[in-house]
Amino acid sequence: MALELSTRIGPGHVTTPTFATMHFPAGEAHVKVADDNADKGPLTEVATIVGAQGSMADDLVMLGMWADAVRQRGSKSVACIPYLPGARQDRGLPFGAKVYADILNGFHIDQVVAFDPHSPVIVGLVERLTVVSSDRVIRNAVVGRRDRDVPQRYDGIIAPDKGAVARATAVADACHLPVFRAEKHRDESTGKLSSFSCEPLPETGRFLVVDDICDGGGTFMGLAESTGLPKERLGLWVSHGVFSGRAPALAEHFGEIVTTDSYTPQTEVAGLTTVHLMPYLTGVIK
Repeated sequence: MALELSTRIGPGHVTTPTFATMHFPAGEAHVKVADDNADKGPLTEVATIVGAQGSMADDLVMLGMWADAVRQRGSKSVACIPYLPGARQDRGLPFGAKVYADILNGFHIDQVVAFDPHSPVIVGLVERLTVVSSDRVIRNAVVGRRDRDVPQRYDGIIAPDKGAVARATAVADACHLPVFRAEKHRDESTGKLSSFSCEPLPETGRFLVVDDICDGGGTFMGLAESTGLPKERLGLWVSHGVFSGRAPALAEHFGEIVTTDSYTPQTEVAGLTTVHLMPYLTGVIK
């Protein structure tokens, strides 16, 4: 079970969790009162889907059970869902983003906190959503602040494709660094990726590729090869590291690979660094 429960009294004081999760012998998800906490004043109950696969049905059903229990007791409910499921299914048949959003909205949670969702479409579909962006996390945990860390660990940010430009630009602005754009090129007849290109990069310095999700890693490997840079001059940040299939080969192209604990990687990537998100997620609880 990947649902972690906690209870807050007032602005940030943590007490013994009110609820605990369990399953009945037949398999149904259930939540029971572990510590009454009724005499401790207004409570904020927090459920966090940790170590992710936030798309797992059992976790979502358990989340719904918890939300109902919190509502019945008159407390405030906050769900931290770092990897917001369905964000890549933001069009087409079925419209997966809306299906997942409808599930979450049906729980009537007072605040949903997510980290760097893939698509703005799902951001508009999930009610009472607070988004934690990646720019401050990357600045603090990877690049460094210009006013505190001199020199910074990277000299520029690379957006791996058009869809990543806004995210990479926000990171570059937060770090006071230039942003460089890369592109994926497709064979017009087949629609398959044919090549990659990147704006000219300075002859010296290190550059961080920034994107939200890494699955098999093929795009990032192709981009790295197109720059002509040795791996010592390239780093990779992905907010959600699925790391499936050939992803371990990323270590041959990037001297540093960083992700968060929003998702449990499917394969092991040598030298992977993981940033813990909880301080960033709990910091925006209202």
